[in-house]
This record gives sequence, C-alpha cells and structure tokens, in this order.
Amino acid sequence: MGRAVRTFVRENSLSLFFGMLFAASLVGQAFAGWHQFNADQVAEGLGSIGLGSYLTSADFAVDVAENWQSEFLQFWLYLTATVWLVQRGSPESKELDKVGRESDEDQLVGEYAQDDSPSWARGGWRTRVYSSSLAMVMGVIFLASWSVQSVAGWASYNQTRLERMQDPVSWGSYLLNADFWNRTLQNWQSEFLAIATMAVLAIYLRQRGSSQSKPVGEAHAATGVDG
Repeated sequence: MGRAVRTFVRENSLSLFFGMLFAASLVGQAFAGWHQFNADQVAEGLGSIGLGSYLTSADFAVDVAENWQSEFLQFWLYLTATVWLVQRGSPESKELDKVGRESDEDQLVGEYAQDDSPSWARGGWRTRVYSSSLAMVMGVIFLASWSVQSVAGWASYNQTRLERMQDPVSWGSYLLNADFWNRTLQNWQSEFLAIATMAVLAIYLRQRGSSQSKPVGEAHAATGVDG
C-alpha cells in the first residue's frame, strides 16, 4: 500500500469504517430478508423467488427505506433543534449563552470570512442558502426515503391483500393505515430515545479520546465542551 493510499485511509478512516459496516449490514439484510421471505412464502403454500427478484421487490425496498428515513429524520431534527435548544453539561449541546443562529462574527461569514472559508460563506444569497444547507439536504433525503417507504409499503401491503383475496387499497388510504404508521413510528421512537439518551448520559459519563465526549476530567456542568 503506497503512502498516498495510507494517508487517504487514515484521514478518512471514520467514513470508510462506517461505509464498510453499512455495506456489510445491507448485504446481510438482503440475504436474511430473502430467506425469511421465502420461508413465509413456503409456509403460505406459495413459490419461492430468487435473490435478484427479492432485491427488486417492494418488501425489500420498504424494509430498507423505513430505516433510512428514520435515521435522516434524526439528523434533520437534531441539526435544527440544537440551534435553539441546549442541554446543560452535555457535549452534544452548544454553550448555554449561544442559543440561536449566532452572529456573523461567530460563524465566520460575510466580512468575517477567512482566507480558507468556503466561497459560499462570503455573503449574499449563497451564504443564506449555505448556512442551512446541511439541514436542508438531510431533510430532503428524509422526505425522499419516507416517500419511497410509503410507496413500497403500499405495494407490499396490497400484494398481501391480493394473496388473501382482498381488494387493494389506494395510496392515500394506505397513508392513513395502521400498517404505514406502525412501520414509521417504531423507527422514530428508537431514534428519539437514542438522541435523548446520548445527550443526557454524556453529561456524566466519558469516553476518553472521543470527539463526542467531554475530556475525562471535565466538570459535569461544562456545556458544549468535547474531547
């Protein structure tokens, strides 16, 4: 492995690590879901399908999308909520006296932009867009994946109804159906619990060397301080 490659891996190790975990878990989910789907098919006296057919099925799409939408909802809400809401003593919160969007000087925008600041931070309409670009993109991904979940879930739900000799329902009716909201809310509640737990536990507990934890010797009341 050349020096340039080693440098790239070291400097991008966090994204590479989680990228590989994502790919491995998605492959694992595909195979596990395929076997489970065929087991259910056999149990109901129906024929099994190949892996390729399963990967393009509504069942696989809805299982993936319902997890994605909840994760990006978590980030979207967390990014916007932490502008105005604080948690005393948590490294997940900014300092108590910095509630709000903060001044141009604090944010290094407009006349306060530095030589290495992004070009879109130097003022005008581009800065207004760029100032909320992360939350905007997270929100778009959430809405897109939630839409995919609704359509795939609708197709899967109607497939089940047809197998039971029942009439299919419209997409609008499915959006009001308990199946859709059960799939949605079971993911949302776990994401909200994880955020709240991290914000509170990080007040009192530490992980030495982590950017998501306060220094080990930092006071419990210290807010907005990380390692």
